[in-house]
Amino acid sequence: MDDTPPPLAPLTEDWDRALAVVAHPDDMEFGAAAAVARWTGQGKSVVYCMVTSGEAGIDGLHPDRCREVREAEQVDSARIVGVEEVEFLGEPDGILEYGVPLRRTIAHVVRRHRPEIVITGNFRDTWGGANLNQADHIAVGRAVVDAVRDAGNRWIFPEQLSDGLEPWGGVGEVWAFGSPVAEHAVDTTATFDAGVASLEAHRAYIDGLGWENWDPREFLEGIARQAGSRLGVALAAPFEVFPMGWGE
Repeated sequence: MDDTPPPLAPLTEDWDRALAVVAHPDDMEFGAAAAVARWTGQGKSVVYCMVTSGEAGIDGLHPDRCREVREAEQVDSARIVGVEEVEFLGEPDGILEYGVPLRRTIAHVVRRHRPEIVITGNFRDTWGGANLNQADHIAVGRAVVDAVRDAGNRWIFPEQLSDGLEPWGGVGEVWAFGSPVAEHAVDTTATFDAGVASLEAHRAYIDGLGWENWDPREFLEGIARQAGSRLGVALAAPFEVFPMGWGE
């Protein structure tokens, strides 16, 4: 039996505006920052939206101080890959719940930014094999897919439609980076170093994890080389694609 993974298809790049909605500061940097650097380098607009501020993420740091540190690190990290706008929604770290309130919050963000592509993180139960995903990632990813559809329906969360805000059904696809069942990828060979630097900017968080001898470059390169081999390039970022198809 041939266990060689199938080739990955290239992501479409005929778009101008993307919105990334993830659970925590650092989530984008663990799989998608190099791709973002590629797209901002093409002149595309990418906005980051952090549902929480990651305030429960460093055991030795009180949440109030941790929030400040991690928000600052995320803003600096985003700038490295050409992202100037970073929003923090202030939801509670570690105890996010999928449901209507979270959908409502994210739908409002989508309606305000009117993206063509929405990026989120892996929301499958695992990262592949026995490595369980984290509950916040699952809740946010599921809510993102539903909120994108909600945003295009004027009769869902109609209270948001005031002061000129309108429904937005213009999201063509949602892309989930890091998915174990990804079938698409984008070449990040030229922007890989920026992606590494973007992750390294989360120094307080990385140090707080206590992973002895953990190397951000080595970690990211392992993922990128594997995906690159399936895309036919040196380095790549894999994504699972969810077509939205609103209005088609």
